[in-house]
Order: sequence, then C-alpha cells, then structure tokens
Amino acid sequence: MSGDARGQGDRKEPPDDEAVLSARLQRLGERLASASRPSENGSGPRQTADRSAFARGFRLSSELVAGVAVGAFIGWLIDRWLGLSPWGLVVFLLLGFAAGILNVMRAAGIVRERDLND
Repeated sequence: MSGDARGQGDRKEPPDDEAVLSARLQRLGERLASASRPSENGSGPRQTADRSAFARGFRLSSELVAGVAVGAFIGWLIDRWLGLSPWGLVVFLLLGFAAGILNVMRAAGIVRERDLND
C-alpha cells in the first residue's frame, strides 16, 4: 500500500520537467501579453508606405504607357499625312517606347535629368 501513497503524492506534484516547462510557458505568455503589436486595421506607417509604393508604381507604369501611346499617335498621324502606311507608325512606336523607358528610368532615379546649363 505504500506504493499507492507514493503514486498519489507524485500525481499532486508535477515532475521537475513539467514544472520547468510550465514556468517557461507562463513566462512566454507574460511576454506575449506585454508585447505591443500594431493592429493590422490601423493606419500605421506600413499602410502609408503601401499607398506610397502603389502611387509610385502607378506613376512609373503611366510614364511608359504615355510614351508608347504618344509615339504611336504621332506615327499614325504621319502615316495619314504622308501616306507611308506602316512605316511612320512602326518607327514612332519604337521611338515612343524608347522615350517611355527613358522617362521611367528618370522617374525611378536611375538616370538623372540633364541640365541644359551644363
């Protein structure tokens, strides 16, 4: 019967491993409770950065599209005016594409703009 008494005593007090684990778990819970995380729905700096990145991407893509569209329009007008059918459109479409790429690179800060006073 002495074995039964010892078994009941062991059940009331957890073994050393469980006590250490329980203490670590409690400390972790306290640290998580004290940690301050910004809410995902709030208007923090991350949301402002996302809007700024979206605006920059929209600006860069519109620079490219505008360059190609203006080049194509000028080429189409030259084709209608001089009757060169596909050549004006092809040449100015390529020039518009090159101008659009240059504008994107300038807007992104890869290529600096030329100063006319130099």
